[in-house]
Amino acid sequence: MPVFSHRTELDHPVEEVFDWHTRPGALQRLTPPWEELRVREQEGGIEVGGRVVLGLKKGPAELKWEVAHTEFRENELFVDEQRSGPFARWRHEHRFEALGEGRSAVEDVVDWAPPMGSLGRTFSEGFIQRTLERLFAFRARRLKNDLELHRRYRGTGPLQVAVTGSTGMIGSSLVHFLRSGGHRVVRISRSRRKGDDWAHWDPAAGTIDAQALEGVDAVVHLAGEPIAGIRWTAAKKEAILRSREEGTALLSRTLAELTQPPRTLISASGVDYYGDRGDEPLNEGAEPGTGFLAEVCRRWEKATHPARAVGIRTVHLRTGLVLSPSGGVLGTILLPFKLGLGGRLGSGRQYMSWIDLDDHVGLILHVMGTPELRGAVNSTAPNPVPNASFTNTLGRVLGRMTILPAPALAIEALLGQMGRELLLQGQRVLPEKALTSGYAFLFEDLEDSLRHQVGRIEE
Repeated sequence: MPVFSHRTELDHPVEEVFDWHTRPGALQRLTPPWEELRVREQEGGIEVGGRVVLGLKKGPAELKWEVAHTEFRENELFVDEQRSGPFARWRHEHRFEALGEGRSAVEDVVDWAPPMGSLGRTFSEGFIQRTLERLFAFRARRLKNDLELHRRYRGTGPLQVAVTGSTGMIGSSLVHFLRSGGHRVVRISRSRRKGDDWAHWDPAAGTIDAQALEGVDAVVHLAGEPIAGIRWTAAKKEAILRSREEGTALLSRTLAELTQPPRTLISASGVDYYGDRGDEPLNEGAEPGTGFLAEVCRRWEKATHPARAVGIRTVHLRTGLVLSPSGGVLGTILLPFKLGLGGRLGSGRQYMSWIDLDDHVGLILHVMGTPELRGAVNSTAPNPVPNASFTNTLGRVLGRMTILPAPALAIEALLGQMGRELLLQGQRVLPEKALTSGYAFLFEDLEDSLRHQVGRIEE
């Protein structure tokens, strides 16, 4: 029967590595973003008796996969075994080894059997083996990166962080990243949920649970009406602007009035602040541009004034295209590119200022731990690329042709102003403040980032 193994050596002591695996959020951080795999239920930790139910979506159906933790030896081993799910058998040993001089190794050993007996072995064994290779290559790099990021900012101590937009692509990733690093997170949500880790707010009604925010160290504000997806009607544009301006103003006023306000407010903004600027290099000191999204970003940033006025260190994170197959631009275009239907947009000369999702959450932690940073901070990788280059790189990573361009006239006819500002205009944005303040990017190269995020890592 098949047995798969993967070994990762780390420049961290075994106690630190094992402890990371015990924390909330660790499982989600190790879940590949290209798979539609979600944690549906989780009881207990990795000790014996812990239980996890995963939902694996395949087409319109979702498969239920339940595993239970059956063995546990601190700093040495934990084991999970399938109770029900897609495999005939699944037993995963997580082995930990101290290598001396502050180094360690993690070895994953999976004893598995495909469904349907010999028929399953004939038709699916090779596919499952390749899938496991992709999965554990991703997990190894994500684990190394997360441990390194948390080591850099260990001196800040465990933080209490409140997050709006915590169920979105960026927000959920940030929450799991912070929790697995030992920080406490309060999720600010419009849905009413019980527990100390949730706070309710309703920006439209102007209400927020201020008591839940007393004493937090930092607030990360990511919430806002989605920009992409449909043509911008007058009502949609109003919703985009109001959700950012009014929500930010409500949050800023509330923080300013707290008895124990946070030291730091990190409020999202966008590189669209700079407007359509061709190939002009843009750092944080560049003048604002023109257009609807540029105006939204200006008013979004201005709405933090109440927090700034009382001395809360405020950072406007001007964010580029955040790369993850679980959402955003990459999540939207991935399927057509896999089908060989991808191509440049318009002329292909417009710049795309991108950032890997792992670097985006890492930069948020960097901002929290770097008191001298305030005002605008560009959250983009150091090497923005034209759209044609982005297209060719994604096609190469996926092994697909990219010969079907989308003409500018067709994009504007179909999507109107949204298509023009989001897809045909661009900015060549550089992360000057991040670099000069000492942030070391995990992914400076676009192809490296794409291979990591879609599971095409070359080892």
